[in-house]
Amino acid sequence: MPTDGTIDGPAIPLARWADRRLKALASLSGSDRIAALDGATLVGERGSNGDYRINGRISAGVGGSRLMPTRDGGWFALTLIRAEDRELLPALFGDAGLDIADNNAIAHAVGLHECADLVARGRDLGLPVASADETPVSPPVEVLAHGPVRTRAPGHRLLVVDLSAIWAGPLAGHLFWLAGAEVVKVESFARPDLIRRDDHATFDLINQGKASVVIDFASSAQKDALVALIRQADVVIESSRPRALKHLGIDAKSLVGEVPGLVWLSVTGHGASGEAANWTGIGNDCAVAGGLSRALADVTGEIAYVGDAIADPLTGITGALEGWRALVSGRAQRIGLAMSAIVASAIDEERAYDEDAFLQELRAWGAAQGQQFPKVRRRPLLARVRDIGADNERYLSC
Repeated sequence: MPTDGTIDGPAIPLARWADRRLKALASLSGSDRIAALDGATLVGERGSNGDYRINGRISAGVGGSRLMPTRDGGWFALTLIRAEDRELLPALFGDAGLDIADNNAIAHAVGLHECADLVARGRDLGLPVASADETPVSPPVEVLAHGPVRTRAPGHRLLVVDLSAIWAGPLAGHLFWLAGAEVVKVESFARPDLIRRDDHATFDLINQGKASVVIDFASSAQKDALVALIRQADVVIESSRPRALKHLGIDAKSLVGEVPGLVWLSVTGHGASGEAANWTGIGNDCAVAGGLSRALADVTGEIAYVGDAIADPLTGITGALEGWRALVSGRAQRIGLAMSAIVASAIDEERAYDEDAFLQELRAWGAAQGQQFPKVRRRPLLARVRDIGADNERYLSC
């Protein structure tokens, strides 16, 4: 594996876009640790560390997302990484007899329906789905609410409360930690972060150095203690749909309106306001919704996934950058981050920056189907990974 930041294998399209964002973040934060990062590493390290393969219409890694043709000639992306999602498939296809464990049977069912119908029904059911030909309905970054200003003293150490899970939100928290912030990772007692169990290497990389708190959301006292912690924070990161936040007893709009300087980052699949706020989205299907698979097909003639859940790292980097910009302003604000729209925006910006290079990278990616995922520099751990709940006593007073 390369140790000098170079790539062994095809370049991952949009990695250069990520690199430019990281340079902007390093300049704004003044962090030498962030300045030492590169976009190719952050978008490629999960696939590299996991020895993934470039699987075409099946996502890299465990193949939890698949691109399948529909009756009307469209391409439907369906991500199935939770058992409860498979249980919704009979309702998605209107077929009570469907074998939900048989991927071939699922692909056959997809072929009997029109793409737009499946996307609409899937989103109503709470499934992570997408069409290769949709247009994101939300802006990539949206300020949803403002609050009072806070002036921070020189040398103030930021407190970040990270309520998010999987990759995008925790990566944003990791970037804040690299820049010197105190970061508290908060997990649910009933539903800990999925990749804590399923992907130790990635979990450790993006959660190293964070304090760990676990909350029993059935306990009013613990929920109250969490809100008290949030009121002390400079930044909150979460990736919950609106009704889930409400169920947790957390009112983001009110907190931003009351706590001076609080920066609230809402990581979503497709937007933090309107109907799209209730749609589920995960990195691979959000990249499809953002047009990346269609861009590949336009260049190579073959549709496929590009990168590894690439909407996640692009969004994590964007979240950290937008969050830092908000901190510099001093004004409390809630910022919505739409993963699919961030991918679409990155494609547009990359075309404008160097379209020939971008198209060349897409061609190379298309030609690499079946090969091992590109290898990038493996980052060493710089701090311990705390046991789950190890810091409850320190951060929760209840």
